[in-house]
Amino acid sequence: MTEPRNGWQPERETDILAGTPPGGGLDRTARMLAAALQSNGVACKVVNVPGDGARRVWASVDARAGDPHVLCISSPNLTTDYLTGVAAFSHANYTPLAILYNEYIAFVTHANRSDSHFGSAGDLLKRLRTDTARVTVALSTAAGNPNHIALAQVILHVGGDVRAPVIRVFDSALDAVADVVAGNADVAAVTAASAVPELDAGTLRALAVSAPARLGGSYAQTPTWLECGVPCTLGAWRGVHGAQGLDAAQIAFWQQALAQATQAASWAPELARQSLSPMLVTGVALTAQLAQEQTEMAAMLAALGFRDKA
Repeated sequence: MTEPRNGWQPERETDILAGTPPGGGLDRTARMLAAALQSNGVACKVVNVPGDGARRVWASVDARAGDPHVLCISSPNLTTDYLTGVAAFSHANYTPLAILYNEYIAFVTHANRSDSHFGSAGDLLKRLRTDTARVTVALSTAAGNPNHIALAQVILHVGGDVRAPVIRVFDSALDAVADVVAGNADVAAVTAASAVPELDAGTLRALAVSAPARLGGSYAQTPTWLECGVPCTLGAWRGVHGAQGLDAAQIAFWQQALAQATQAASWAPELARQSLSPMLVTGVALTAQLAQEQTEMAAMLAALGFRDKA
């Protein structure tokens, strides 16, 4: 790795914290990042701190204020959890370093249930329009997160009641997917990569994705909501925050290291394999994007009837 002109470098192994268990969405990001950083000569390891809808991990970051040897995988949930009152902390409590990629939301259902009413996205739209209360949806981490907002956008488009579906919230997307496989929920709205193993195994079927264009891999034949006439193109980015109190030299090192990680040989193939979309944002652009996102999310949550702090 090229040394920044300011000269600061990690003095020991860096912990990359993930708020989900091994195999969960944030864990996948952490392991992708660790492999890319290690290939560039940065010593690091993944530490899983699951619980409380991926919010427990932030207490571990709080305990290490000023420590440049801890990175935490972040997402828009830092904003939505704060706006809905689920969490008392937001991006402002930490040091935003980078957004690494974007992950669109997949709506998936059981592939083999004889009583399934959702053979296509059109079937789901019809049920959401005519009998929204009879749809049970599995989500991960918290109500009001980007997955829930995407669901609400779809419901509003067909004229349904966004408060009517039965919502089952789990600590990770792995659990939400398992809930559909077990037959407890009709549909899961989860980040696309979270359902790939079940799609490939034939236990789940994808109905639609919230991407602006079709995804590849396991979703190559899955229509977008735009193709179905629904204006829903919401994604859930994955990024990295540091602890509070990092100095300019430490921030500069990590911004450069993270940008270089996205150029590692392993990065692009892994994004493609998991149906992820490149989205590197750092520095001033990142600060501006997070501020704009908070304003937009507050407006969406208010319009959709969720409690917010705006």
